[in-house]
Amino acid sequence: MALDQSFVGRSYPPTAPYEVGREKIREFAEAVGDTNPAYVDREAARKLGHSDVIAPPTFVFAITFKAAGEVVHDPELGLDYSRVVHGDQKFAYTRPVRAGDQLSVTSTIEGIKSLAGNDILDVRGEVHDQNGEHVVTAWTKLVSRAADTGEGA
Repeated sequence: MALDQSFVGRSYPPTAPYEVGREKIREFAEAVGDTNPAYVDREAARKLGHSDVIAPPTFVFAITFKAAGEVVHDPELGLDYSRVVHGDQKFAYTRPVRAGDQLSVTSTIEGIKSLAGNDILDVRGEVHDQNGEHVVTAWTKLVSRAADTGEGA
């Protein structure tokens, strides 16, 4: 069943702040194989004009995807999460994420469409720091695969 188009534009309350730690940044950079010294060395980051180590660009995926979970688990939306796959991800930064940031995410449903029986949900996550300043916008595309009807095979 297609998702309700009236949910387009619906925003969800900001998440509790997530404190970005140096060790989390280091672990993430190591996990993705990014050896940029600004991710692990405070002095290297300072030489680039940052007050502390910065995070790789995709670091915020973890917190924006978790925030999008509030959308996909909204019982009124009726999305079958067991059929959801991650379709696409984009980021637009105002500034890099830094160690010590306390980030909150406000998620908004930007689009809902059906294509070949699949529901496609576009969620925008606006990430702000502890001072209310914009850090990054993340767009997440989720695809709820059509149920297998058992026909045609």
